[in-house]
Amino acid sequence: MIKKLYASFIYFLLYVPIVILIVYSFNSSKYSVSWQGFTLDWYAKLFENDSLIEAAIHSLHIAVTSASVATFIGTLGAIAFYRFDFFGKKFLHSLVYILIMSPEIVMGISLLMLFIFIALPLGFWTLFIAHITFSVPFVIVTVLARMNGFDLNIIEAAKDLGASEWITFKSIILPNIIPALIAGFLLSFTLSLDDVIISFFVTGPDYEILPLKIYSMVRLGVKPEINALCAIMFIFTLVMVLFLQTLMKEKK
Repeated sequence: MIKKLYASFIYFLLYVPIVILIVYSFNSSKYSVSWQGFTLDWYAKLFENDSLIEAAIHSLHIAVTSASVATFIGTLGAIAFYRFDFFGKKFLHSLVYILIMSPEIVMGISLLMLFIFIALPLGFWTLFIAHITFSVPFVIVTVLARMNGFDLNIIEAAKDLGASEWITFKSIILPNIIPALIAGFLLSFTLSLDDVIISFFVTGPDYEILPLKIYSMVRLGVKPEINALCAIMFIFTLVMVLFLQTLMKEKK
């Protein structure tokens, strides 16, 4: 009973503020925090805001492209960890988890210093590289977890039948890791779409993305349009996460 009460209290603290935000995105009052009536005007005004639409397009562009590249690189890394033994394998594997656990502000500042050192102008490319960097470890972990459940006898049987590494990958490994590839892509996409701290350090003034746009708007005061935008982002992220969990669920 105590465990259920404790869990309920934790979920209450986590989700009640989000529910309040979504509810007040339908509040007809612009400045009052009290409920004044139901309206959809803030959602209509949101889609009339050209700067927000442009920032949303930028975010989707970055999220799709960086997630695609991160999925490709992360899959190759997972296969290398699973199939081959090489010097420093355990050390490199540990570095993957260190990157996952590293504070975002540390990664953001370090990437900013790197871009300044190589004289790369802040903008799309720096944002693109940064999002790939923090997404790759999550893809590696996701795909590697799937590969660790393989029956090694299948791969050994393919070798005994004369299959090359490419045939083994194409005909055996790839069909089995497709759910993990999709899950890694969706996870990278969600991380990219929601990132604020790292993006704050590595983006330029000419390429604004949606999370930073929301952050700049909130500094001037929370408007109903922001509530509506945050509600849409939360619902979209929730759908992506639920889809991700469905893909990651093992079949009995």
